[in-house]
Amino acid sequence: MNIGLIDIDSHHFPSIPLMKLSAWHKQNGDTVEWYNGSIHSWPCQPFDRVYMSKIFSFTPDYPYYINADEVIKGGSGYCIKLVDGKEIYKKENDIQLPGDIEHIYPDYSLYPKLTKDTAYGFMSRGCPRGCDFCHVGAKEGYKAYKVSDLSEFWRGQKNIVLLDPNPIACKECKDILGQLIDSKSWVDFSQGVDIRLMTEEKIEMIKQIKTKNIHFAWDRYQDKEKIIQKLKMFKEYTGYDYRKLTVYMLCNFDTTFEQDLERIYTLRDLGYNPYVMLYDKEHIPNGHKLKRLQRWVNNRKIFKTTSRFENYR
Repeated sequence: MNIGLIDIDSHHFPSIPLMKLSAWHKQNGDTVEWYNGSIHSWPCQPFDRVYMSKIFSFTPDYPYYINADEVIKGGSGYCIKLVDGKEIYKKENDIQLPGDIEHIYPDYSLYPKLTKDTAYGFMSRGCPRGCDFCHVGAKEGYKAYKVSDLSEFWRGQKNIVLLDPNPIACKECKDILGQLIDSKSWVDFSQGVDIRLMTEEKIEMIKQIKTKNIHFAWDRYQDKEKIIQKLKMFKEYTGYDYRKLTVYMLCNFDTTFEQDLERIYTLRDLGYNPYVMLYDKEHIPNGHKLKRLQRWVNNRKIFKTTSRFENYR
């Protein structure tokens, strides 16, 4: 078969499903290449099948004609839609990879610049939190559970990007953390670690993992007391300084602007770097104070030299 691939969102972050599909088809003797509408359109020989992967629902779909006998679309961008400010999950549009493809070693050659000495993958899926702004629970289940060993997507690469939504929430978290320790690679917990579930035992294991920056999250304002307590504990036990500590912070969902500022100042006083993420960002007008807030906080040079938002221009 002649297989074409389309990464709808861009090539700035590797598509795990496309890398696995590519590996499986190549293993079965098929040819695989990126599909380019300007090159592969009629009257060229059509592809037998083209796979389209899309993560974000707001990303515009592929605008060109696809010259293929079969087109298969998959990813959260096709099964989750934003309706009246809320994300709606449509199970019938959620295409899952078959088991033999899901657990194959990815074809990192698709993204040579992004994956140079870097492995990407999931060791666990699901999350017990069920936050209204997040689709993980509806899509993957309202509990965290281990889905693979590290060796499924890592073969000695110097860097590991872990994509798990809530790795320390699953009962096998000690096994997961232990494998990351044994790898001796630099680990990026890209989706954040649930600070509310932090214990002394987990901290001791995390301290043994090589990481340049660990990410937490403070999305729900009402979790203030517990999150502050746990952040203080983590910093006290690890001794990490702010350069190694980042906290994702969701704005424009159910908090006031004053609550957003309070979280920002609190995190800074605790010795953490806040990182503002805007919900439904594409519908926030340019110049809006929330977008200004995001730039002020996320540009660390500005944030360190301008201590108060009202002084930021």
